[in-house]
Amino acid sequence: MRCDSPLFTAERVSCTVPSPDGDRTVFAGLSFAIGRGEIVDLVGPSGSGKSSLLTAFARLNPHASGSFALDGRDAGSFTPQRWRREVAYLPQKPILPGETVADAIRLPFTLAVRADARDDGRRGGLVGRFARLFRDDAAAARDMLPDARIRETLDAMGCGDIDLTRRPHDLSGGQAARVSLARTLLTGPQVLLADEVDAGLDDGNAAKVASIMAYAAGRGMAIVRIRHRPPDGRASRVATLADGALAWADAAERATGATDGKETA
Repeated sequence: MRCDSPLFTAERVSCTVPSPDGDRTVFAGLSFAIGRGEIVDLVGPSGSGKSSLLTAFARLNPHASGSFALDGRDAGSFTPQRWRREVAYLPQKPILPGETVADAIRLPFTLAVRADARDDGRRGGLVGRFARLFRDDAAAARDMLPDARIRETLDAMGCGDIDLTRRPHDLSGGQAARVSLARTLLTGPQVLLADEVDAGLDDGNAAKVASIMAYAAGRGMAIVRIRHRPPDGRASRVATLADGALAWADAAERATGATDGKETA
């Protein structure tokens, strides 16, 4: 099943991992495509390589190879940092460094400010380097992402009970997953690779997270979701990874139990 106007494409994607019995091929020669504003659900048995595939797309998997492009531009023309900003991987187990929830959500913005300061230093010699020393990264990040915008996003995800001054390690697993999702969405990637972000949520909060993702897709973001829940009506297509191959189906067919033959995107 092909995507007529792909935003993101992957060709000849393979993953081989070392094991005590020798190298093991998880999958080989896979192709994938997703269009702007589309949600694709990636499903399949545990251990079939779904997370390995998403980390390959994000260029985070050292055991994977393939040819990737974003909006027709080859991944090799991006720096790794720029690619991961545009093709963002959201892990199942969130990592939230910082003293507060607000700090954790602003982290990508703080890092961007620091990167700009490094560029200023390289361009401006000693003057730029001294300017960087006096730059208040945290204040600049707050200007870029005010508390009000963070609060609005968290409230929409059912996180009205999470105070922005709360320590991240005091959050429950479900709360941490939603905070991590909020952080990623607020950075505005073109492609979001979501690895079971609703796994620890009750049905009500999972529905809120799905609504937020649908809203982001409506604004042009392409979203790939690894899911084990029943279909929620948000995805247009379903890709099943099993035995090293992808089988594609329309989401409506999947919901009614129909099957589709194995084919590439």
